Amino acid sequence: MNASALPVLYSFRRCPYAIRARMALRYAGVAVAVHEVALREKPAALLAASPKGTVPVLVTSHGEVVDQSLDIMLWALRQNDPDGWLSACPPDETRRWIALNDDTFKPLLDCYKYAGRHLDLTPAEHRRRAQAALIEPMDWQLQQTTWLAGPHLSVADVALFPFVRQFAGVDKSWFDALPLPALQKWLRVWLASPLFNGVMEKVPAQTPAHPDSIKLAA
Repeated sequence: MNASALPVLYSFRRCPYAIRARMALRYAGVAVAVHEVALREKPAALLAASPKGTVPVLVTSHGEVVDQSLDIMLWALRQNDPDGWLSACPPDETRRWIALNDDTFKPLLDCYKYAGRHLDLTPAEHRRRAQAALIEPMDWQLQQTTWLAGPHLSVADVALFPFVRQFAGVDKSWFDALPLPALQKWLRVWLASPLFNGVMEKVPAQTPAHPDSIKLAA
């Protein structure tokens, strides 16, 4: 398919919001032209579509702009959801997990990752707050069920995974030594999955020096 006929996804490879959007698009089999954004030199087309300038941003073939990662996930899953990610978890439970991650855990994760900018607490104290907010509740839940919603993978698992990956990566040796076997197993499954590894292939950032850096993903 011609790249110009495809939806365009403005993305940044390591951004957890962009990762979960790319995973949903790939799982749904929705082909998109991925523009890897250089965050210090954002393309004019991205800013024209979404002045806030953050990724991910999806511009559909009809010109519709979807500039929130969860909305991109839902847009993709409404096109195709072969394994029932949307139906595997009750909507209220999905919203609860995602709100816990996005509204509570993510700010605490940022304080832990960038503790030098947040000197009100020690790095260990920032880490402990993030761990208590989401990591420990997830481990408890995953001791009861294979996935967050029960026996079947759901959109909640996909939406939270990139953020748990970031938390684990700040100090991998420390994380690996934690007594959280259920969560660590869940994370290992995701890290080894073809879905995740497929969306993490490196794409050159689109800058004036790299005008053709478009990757077709499906």
